[in-house]
Amino acid sequence: MPLTVCPKKSQRRSANRVLALALVLVCGASLAAQERGPAAIPLDQLRQAVDKLGDLDYATRMAAGRTIRRAQPAQAVTVLLQAINEHADGFIRFRALVLLTGFNDPRTLDAMDEAVNSPNDRLREVAYGYFEQHPDPRMIDKMLIALDKETGEFVRPALVRALAALGKDPRVAEALIRDAGRGLDFFRSTVIEALGDYKIAAAVPKLIEVAKIDGPLQDDAATALGKIGDKRALPILAEMQQKAPQEIQPAIAAAICLLGTNCSSHVGYLEKSLRYAENIPGYQDLLRGAAAGLGAISTKGNAETLTTLFDVGIPSQDPVRAPVTLALGLVALRNTPLMLKTLEARTDQGEALGILAEAFDMLEEDLEEEHFFVDVRRAYWAAPDASPTRKLCEALINKLDF
Repeated sequence: MPLTVCPKKSQRRSANRVLALALVLVCGASLAAQERGPAAIPLDQLRQAVDKLGDLDYATRMAAGRTIRRAQPAQAVTVLLQAINEHADGFIRFRALVLLTGFNDPRTLDAMDEAVNSPNDRLREVAYGYFEQHPDPRMIDKMLIALDKETGEFVRPALVRALAALGKDPRVAEALIRDAGRGLDFFRSTVIEALGDYKIAAAVPKLIEVAKIDGPLQDDAATALGKIGDKRALPILAEMQQKAPQEIQPAIAAAICLLGTNCSSHVGYLEKSLRYAENIPGYQDLLRGAAAGLGAISTKGNAETLTTLFDVGIPSQDPVRAPVTLALGLVALRNTPLMLKTLEARTDQGEALGILAEAFDMLEEDLEEEHFFVDVRRAYWAAPDASPTRKLCEALINKLDF
């Protein structure tokens, strides 16, 4: 089934704020009432909201998503499943499947089982993303078969990560290690990243082999070695520090820090590189590498590096702003507790939320963003009334329009 064109998030918030408020009111709740708990919404109104999930107007489709997220779960899931199975618009089926993951309903698993076989690339991408978050050993054989034939630009990386989440199985590790050394660099890069994120130690020899070769995958391999945490990589990284090009140095520094060696000095180097590239034009590769390196260290729980990214990013303009913003967005998705704690402590919270909103616009990671939304709303409800955490979560909910 052909997909409709995904509306660009760049059709953004400020121009549509008044319209968004009006549409939320039409859908049955003001912004102030958004977090009072699930609302009883007529099924016809829910179906109308589903039909608006693919609207080209940003405010309309975001108001529709809000309505569905805040409906009684049993009603919302029923309507979403019907849309996933029957709707004529492929993009709406995709958005419905993403929203379904936020309800923790047992019927979701059956929907994902069906979606991995769908001709709709977006549905397969969501399904594999779901199985990354909910690793299921019974899917290994099916996903290994898919690995040999899946060519979708966005689907294959999701499939790779779903397999990597099951990387303790020797068959999975063997297949991913094989794919780290073959095919297009774009796909190899996603495999290398997944091997690092899921700490597949059996991949260390292959990653060392890739790291020794000058080229576009050298920094990916270095970062993955750091994430895995195997000290066998340290001599190789130290050797690379002496020989590798300037643009690879931030990835090497981040990897050595992730291995627990001289972390403070390497973080200092990354921060200096970021600020140097901020002030001196022509060092975009160094800038991207430094931002990505600080982001990788932040994702592992380092609050200092996350603070540095905000401190540099908030007052910046492009070309600095884009890579720093991207790094912040990835930290938000992959270490949400650290992001919330850091945001809560900032005195410039409004500006910090603004750059985070820009990051979500850039990422286009619908499923991971949905999980972020779920985590924020859960934190909202767990926090005491009028507490800093609740106020922060309320601000995030309104700033990010979910």
